[in-house]
Amino acid sequence: MNNEAIGFFDSGVGGLTVVREVLKQLPNERIVYVGDSARAPYGPRPAAQVKQFSWELTQFLLEKNVKMLVIACNTATAVALDEIKEKIDIPVVGVILPGSRAALKATQKNYIGVIGTVGTIKSGAYEKAIHQKSPTTKVTGLACPKFVPIVESNEYQSSVAKKIVAETLRPFKINKPDTMILGCTHYPLLRPIIQQTLGRDVTLIDSGAETVSDVSMLLDYFEISATPDRKDLAHEFYTTSSPKMFEEIANQWLGIGDLQVKHIDLVKQLV
Repeated sequence: MNNEAIGFFDSGVGGLTVVREVLKQLPNERIVYVGDSARAPYGPRPAAQVKQFSWELTQFLLEKNVKMLVIACNTATAVALDEIKEKIDIPVVGVILPGSRAALKATQKNYIGVIGTVGTIKSGAYEKAIHQKSPTTKVTGLACPKFVPIVESNEYQSSVAKKIVAETLRPFKINKPDTMILGCTHYPLLRPIIQQTLGRDVTLIDSGAETVSDVSMLLDYFEISATPDRKDLAHEFYTTSSPKMFEEIANQWLGIGDLQVKHIDLVKQLV
C-alpha cells in the first residue's frame, strides 16, 4: 500500500496549490488529482450539491486505489469532510483545521481575517475551528466570489485580477487584521496581488500549503509513506473541463513540464 498514490480533489485547479507543496515536501509520493472545473465554483452552490459532487470525486479516486484522500477544497471540506472521513477506510485530510492552526500561531493582535468562497464563509467553518482553540480571537470573514473564476480562466496575473482583488478587499482597509487566511485553494495563485492590496504588514496563511504537514504526519502515523527514491512517480491529473486550460495553469504553477491532463466525465464514470 505504501507506494499507492495520494488522491486529491478540488472544484478546479485551486488544489494544485496543495499539490505543489506535496511535490516539494514529499517528493517520493505519487499523486492522483481530479479537478471539477466543469462545475466550478463550488462556493455559490447549495451544501447538499457540494456534498454530492464531493462523493463523486471521492469515488473516482477510490477506484484509483489511493491510500489517502486530501480534500483540497475549502468549500468541500466545510460540508463533506466529516461524512467522508466517517464512511471510508483510508485517512482523509481537509484544509480548514491546518489553516486555522497556522493563523492562530501567526497572529500577534488576535485578529484574523478569512477570505473564501460564499459557501466557506457562510459555513463559519474557520470561525468555529479558531474559536474552539481560542475563543477570544476576533475572526472576520469575507466572501470573494469573483476570485475563483479569475483563476479558472487563467487571468490571475492580469490587470483585471488586480482591479477585482482591490475592490473586493476594500472592507479590510478600514479594520485590517494582522493575519489573513487564504480560505480557498485557488487564492494562492492570486497571492502577490492580495499581498500588495493588503500590505506587507499582513501575514497571509495558505491553508492548502499548511495541510501538507498533516498529510506528512498521517503518512508516518499509519506507516504508509512511500519508499525512498522510487522510480515509478507517474502522477495523474484529471479534469471534468478543458484539459488544455488545466494544463496551462498546472504547468505554470507546478513547473513539472509537459504535464498531461486527461478529461473525465464523472457521471459516466459512476454509471
